[in-house]
Amino acid sequence: MKLTSKTYSLENTDAAITFCLEKGWTDGLPVIPPTPEKVSHFLEYTNRSASEIVGHETVKGQPVSIEKIAINSVMAGCRPEYFPVVLTAIEAVLEPEFNLHGITASTMGAAVLTVITGPVVKILGLNGGISLFGPGHRANATIGRAIRLVLTNVTRARSGEIDKATMGHAGKYTWCITENSDENPWTSLGEDRGFSKDSNSLTVFAGLSPIQVSNHSSSDPNEILDSFRDAIFAAGSGQGELLIVLCPEHVHNISKSGWDKSEIRDYLYNASTRSNMAWAKGSNPPGGLPTGTASSPATLGPEGFTILVAGGTAGAFSNVIPLWSKGVGSQSVSRRINLS
Repeated sequence: MKLTSKTYSLENTDAAITFCLEKGWTDGLPVIPPTPEKVSHFLEYTNRSASEIVGHETVKGQPVSIEKIAINSVMAGCRPEYFPVVLTAIEAVLEPEFNLHGITASTMGAAVLTVITGPVVKILGLNGGISLFGPGHRANATIGRAIRLVLTNVTRARSGEIDKATMGHAGKYTWCITENSDENPWTSLGEDRGFSKDSNSLTVFAGLSPIQVSNHSSSDPNEILDSFRDAIFAAGSGQGELLIVLCPEHVHNISKSGWDKSEIRDYLYNASTRSNMAWAKGSNPPGGLPTGTASSPATLGPEGFTILVAGGTAGAFSNVIPLWSKGVGSQSVSRRINLS
């Protein structure tokens, strides 16, 4: 991506938007023209140099500068105060263990899911409640979109070029959420990742298409968590990580029985174990696991299940989000957000 004086001299907004579209600098939707004044305003929200290189795309070696992150944040429609969050997220996805090139070039079609925790959530107005993955919240929509635009424009992960996804999913446009802290009886994701309760942090995941799990018929933790078994099965065995997004209604019924996240992880790990024959065939044979047949769990250990509490309080609908984490796949990365 290279912006020129021609870009900035276009006085007509429609013409500027068309110019960006023609250059392939967008996700297919109109963008905010990144004038020097707008970009400079965003750069005021960090004390780091605009020319600083925060990292490189690991295979193509494309450098990612703070200025380019700011340009794409403007284009995505972010407010300037969102910029430190976008900057931190880009630093996270550039970590080697996230395997950015792998998740982008793979035909599996993973998207970057960013989960933000800490006081910054309320300051920026991030949504962790009703319609968690849906539209209507500027911070969620534009932070997630800015991350994707950086990948498109700076690392050149364009559809049909580096991006080779067979199908992909809507999270490739934008995918940024937070937890429903008001309904969470347990620790936050940030605390689970070693940050203090008052710290601002984020975690990036290489997420595949979410799978909705419904159970309105039971308040028993065992029966609720059994409902996740087939959704987990769709992810395959031997996963490094799986993301379980529990809605408040399910959380209320599980927590009132005295269960915590550790017990949920242990239960899901055991419940997701199936025969290797079943994994190979893509279905569980009648009668459960055959006697004497080797079996495997969905994850490498109970700690492979990351538990989030999020979504609206009405409705018993949770989600399993498979991650591109098997074998040499991607590992989630957590970082503290520096707001200055």
